[in-house]
Amino acid sequence: QSETVWRQAAKYNVPRIAFVNKMDRSGADFFEVVSQMRSILHANPCVVAIPIGAEENFKGVVDLIQMKSIVWNDETQGAEYEIGEIPAELKDEAQEWHDKMVEQAAECDDTLMEKFFDDPSTISQEEIIAAIRKGTLSQKLTPMTCGSAFKNKGVQTLLDAVCAYLPSPEDTPAIEGTDPNDPDKVVTRKPLFEEPLTALA
Repeated sequence: QSETVWRQAAKYNVPRIAFVNKMDRSGADFFEVVSQMRSILHANPCVVAIPIGAEENFKGVVDLIQMKSIVWNDETQGAEYEIGEIPAELKDEAQEWHDKMVEQAAECDDTLMEKFFDDPSTISQEEIIAAIRKGTLSQKLTPMTCGSAFKNKGVQTLLDAVCAYLPSPEDTPAIEGTDPNDPDKVVTRKPLFEEPLTALA
């Protein structure tokens, strides 16, 4: 099903982000899915968060942009979460994925690429987010995060990613249609409140 939806999105040039769900289930393997994104879907996954634990030990994620851990509270069914330091055993892995992410972001922005070669540490979080968004809109990369939607873990970070990386209506081109009073006349409408009302019949 994922392959079918992916092909459909590619056909219609729909920018997308990837969310690996059910990280608390038996057999969950986030990094295997990252690999399959490349090998099966021929995508360029840009990992923006890695899991803390897996299967019954799944607790939360490491946000690779902020370089902080986000751990959800089981007692509140994921409604509350704590932002803290990255667990010691994950620091090296998180740094490795952070560096990959920054490099992928830099490949989508010439100015950032210069900074990346000069001194990657000078690249700000805002610049990384903007470059990943640019890459998402041009479909050069696909931001990737994970969680367990049923337990409300990772849903907040997914919604943040939707706001940060996916296009708003204002990013879409103007639509062409015909004037109902003159079928031979083609009119364009931008997706703006200032434009006259437009409906699809």
